[in-house]
Amino acid sequence: MGQVGGIESLRPGYRRNMESQRPARLDVGVVSAGRLGSVVGAALHAAGHRVVATSGLSDASVARARTLLPGVPIYPADEVVSRAELIILAVPDPVLPDLVTGLSRRGAWQAGQIVVHTSARHGIDVLASAAASHILPIALHPAMRFTGSPSDLERLPDACVAVTTTPALRPVGEALVIEMGAEPVWVDAAGRARYAAAVAHAVDHLPVVVDQAAELLLAARVVGGRRLLATLMLTALEGALRGQTRGDGVAALADLDSLRADLETLHESAPDSRAVHLALARAAASRAIAAGVLPSADVDGLLDLLAMPPAAD
Repeated sequence: MGQVGGIESLRPGYRRNMESQRPARLDVGVVSAGRLGSVVGAALHAAGHRVVATSGLSDASVARARTLLPGVPIYPADEVVSRAELIILAVPDPVLPDLVTGLSRRGAWQAGQIVVHTSARHGIDVLASAAASHILPIALHPAMRFTGSPSDLERLPDACVAVTTTPALRPVGEALVIEMGAEPVWVDAAGRARYAAAVAHAVDHLPVVVDQAAELLLAARVVGGRRLLATLMLTALEGALRGQTRGDGVAALADLDSLRADLETLHESAPDSRAVHLALARAAASRAIAAGVLPSADVDGLLDLLAMPPAAD
């Protein structure tokens, strides 16, 4: 890939060690062919594994399977498990525990199967009932948003995948990630909850901010508001990820007149957006003050402004 922090930056000795421990070609079963599962299955197929079965109930899942996993038969989940050596459980977090428990009660697991789930929130504890059947449990969470389209396969090499498993299975989990073209990042069991919270904090509410900004632009009669936001937000995000925009954030907090004007406009035009803007400004102020990067002359005025009720803005 060649990008900083990508697979190409791994130490050669480490990478050779990982490649030497890559799993043999495996029969893969995907439960289910959702936006994530279909792409992971296609990536494993591209790496030389055989996707032998998938599950999917909705029309969208069936369509994705036909596009990304052509020719792969669709079965109920327990039949998928019975036909494969590597099982990918790509289901939503709330569904995963009951799915694993139900399959365990039906005796679906086979000793020696590699069972991988793709949940950010869970480690391998969620596979405890399956572990009684002597399966090999691994948690792999690709840190990207999936659309369930072939374009995801092109983006996957730019992604990191969180790996949580037993120390003995760590090489297997990391090798599977490398085979998919992504970069493995180890997350130990004790850190899994913090990992999930970090991921959720970074992306779960981003659509709200985008929608609110787009609605304000529409109210201002600005044509193509989302296109306008795209470059603005992408460049801001790139700068933030590189740590290059902290000074911009401090300058925004120090400009009390602009901050006051924005809060007044949002109060009049979009009160829910004002609440979000104010909460983020307070969080930014707290971090800036704790870091000592905000000029002391600005601190009192900023705190007074952020404490004012809407009617006083």
